[in-house]
Formats: sequence, C-alpha cells, structure tokens
Amino acid sequence: MSLSIFHNPRCSKSREALALLQAQGLTPTVIEYLKTAPSVEALTQLLGQLGLPARALLRTGEDAYQSLGLADESLTDAQLLQAIASAPILMQRPIVVHQGRAVIARPPELALALLDRA
Repeated sequence: MSLSIFHNPRCSKSREALALLQAQGLTPTVIEYLKTAPSVEALTQLLGQLGLPARALLRTGEDAYQSLGLADESLTDAQLLQAIASAPILMQRPIVVHQGRAVIARPPELALALLDRA
C-alpha cells in the first residue's frame, strides 16, 4: 500500500493528520516538503491526484503569496506551480496521497476518508 503525507512538523493540522494515520497502524512516507521542495512535475502529478486547480494548493495568508503577486487571476497553473516549487511554504498542508488519489487533509479527518475510498 502506498501512503504518503506532505508534512510540515510545525503545523498542528499536519501533526494531527500524521497522528491519525499512525493511530490506524499505518506508517506513511513522510515528505517534509519545506526541506525538499517538490518539483513542478511532482506538483503537476499531485494536482491530478487531487483533482483540483493549482490555485487550490496555495496558502493565501503567507507573505510570499502577497510579495509574489499570486492573487493575480491571470496567472496560469504553470506559473502558480513554479511559485510553489520556488517557495514551498505556499503549499497547502497536509496533503495525503494514497493509491493514486490525494486529499488536502484540512480537517485532518479527511485523510481517513481518503483511506475509506480506496
């Protein structure tokens, strides 16, 4: 079973999602995306698994969102993904990936719902 989580250990929701998975006896691959930023290609694949537009991956409250002008609706998905790859703090968290599907686990219980649909 392939199970992974894009995780920020400083984020309470990310810690909660990881703990929920571990409480189910699961050991996901933990991807600390702030240490190892995902490539544009990896983010594109992740978008396909999420079934969401690139804008849904953005954390709009981050300083980088404002400083990079990412509120501009004319920006393409490719431009938004490049911004996330360059400044991974912009990426929503946690994201849980399981068997080719993914979910932004906010609230963390959505991680368990993803497992139920497998």
